[in-house]
Amino acid sequence: MGLQTPSASEAAASGDPGTPPGDSLKAGLKNRHLSMIAIGGVIGAGLFVGSGAGIAKAGPAILISYALAGLLVVLVMRMLGEMAAADPSSGSFSTYADRALGRWAGFTIGWLYWFFWVVVLAVEATAAATILTGWVPAVPQWAWALLVMIVLTATNLASVGSYGEFEFWFAGIKVVAIVAFIVIAGLAVFGVLPGTDAVGTENLTGQGGFLPNGPGAILSGMLLVVFSFMGSEIVTLAAGESAEPSKMVRRATNSVIWRIGIFYLGSIGLAVALLPWNSDALLKEGPYVASLNEIGIPHAGTIMDVIVVTAVLSCLNSGLYTASRMAFSLGQRSDAPKAFGQTDKRGVPAAAIWSSVAFGFVAVIFNYTSPETVFEFLLNSSGAVALFVWLVICFSQLRMRRIIERDMPERHTVRMWLYPYLTYATIALILFVIGYMFYDAEGRQQMIMSVVVGALVLALGVWRQRQRRRV
Repeated sequence: MGLQTPSASEAAASGDPGTPPGDSLKAGLKNRHLSMIAIGGVIGAGLFVGSGAGIAKAGPAILISYALAGLLVVLVMRMLGEMAAADPSSGSFSTYADRALGRWAGFTIGWLYWFFWVVVLAVEATAAATILTGWVPAVPQWAWALLVMIVLTATNLASVGSYGEFEFWFAGIKVVAIVAFIVIAGLAVFGVLPGTDAVGTENLTGQGGFLPNGPGAILSGMLLVVFSFMGSEIVTLAAGESAEPSKMVRRATNSVIWRIGIFYLGSIGLAVALLPWNSDALLKEGPYVASLNEIGIPHAGTIMDVIVVTAVLSCLNSGLYTASRMAFSLGQRSDAPKAFGQTDKRGVPAAAIWSSVAFGFVAVIFNYTSPETVFEFLLNSSGAVALFVWLVICFSQLRMRRIIERDMPERHTVRMWLYPYLTYATIALILFVIGYMFYDAEGRQQMIMSVVVGALVLALGVWRQRQRRRV
């Protein structure tokens, strides 16, 4: 089970003359694209909008929830980075699961991940349409959703460079917004901003203390925030379409700690310090708008709407890219229709993009016609995929570490800390979170439906592997 054969993305990046035309992706992403994709990948619309629910659930202790979820992501990304730096691939963890655990594993996690992102397309398209309709009520909401999907589909079909350029600017706006918020809020917390007084630790320790709802609320808060980190792994898929994939994977892996520390813990910590955790404004307006209003920044709501739309478009853009590259990888491995694994003259997997968009469009329609039945099922049945992906990454790394050391030691430039002990500890933490979701009333339905769908895909993957063995 050696790794001597380069992946399609590696062959494309190196200009391997043995790679058949139409079977390889074009290395069209620049280093600045990859850098911004890595930085912006951890900043989703959920951070701007959904973090208020986590604060309401856990109070100031939401910082511990974010720290635990962030630690989990850091460890998983380190494992993924070890594999991706040694063998960059458009299928990323699905490819590694295929090689380390078996064809059934790569098939299962690949299709579940694709399913997750095409559902996200519908969610984000609807979110963008809702805000845009508020700005221009004359245009119906469904028309905005359609327009957004069409524009970003055209961007992804044009070239991988177009995706990279759009994401560079989208992610750049998100990063600038978070940094600006941290600077302004930080000055306000310490009373340096004109017209403000230092708030001290009153909002962190008052109103019931740092743990107003008890220690259990930390875990409940973690369930609300852990999924907002989904997307940090996108850079390992995108790296395969860059000129220096291993270098960019190493850089992204090494920077994930400060990215999570600054963007999540830093900004949320300042928001909790500025306002009482039980403030109605935190839940209604979101922590960022509420904080800016508290400071006295004019038009805070409008400013944040623009940033949220940017974050949503960024998530849509990356979601379509990620789903299509996973479909491409599955097609290359004969786990999806062969057309998915083909590229056009621009070096993009057009069939994989169109199939992902088609499902996304259908999901958008269901969001308008059957929001409480079909669309709710889609949401719940894909909700826990992040945990499944991270679990598979852990088990794959346990096996891939030995394969890399045996077959390509010169590429072993990123190493998991305290292997294998930290890997086993991460597996235990993920399993604990999964178990707690079954225990938690709000997370139980989502976990049960995700497990059912996952089991169906797994059964299909095992059946396909057995069929191949017979052949």
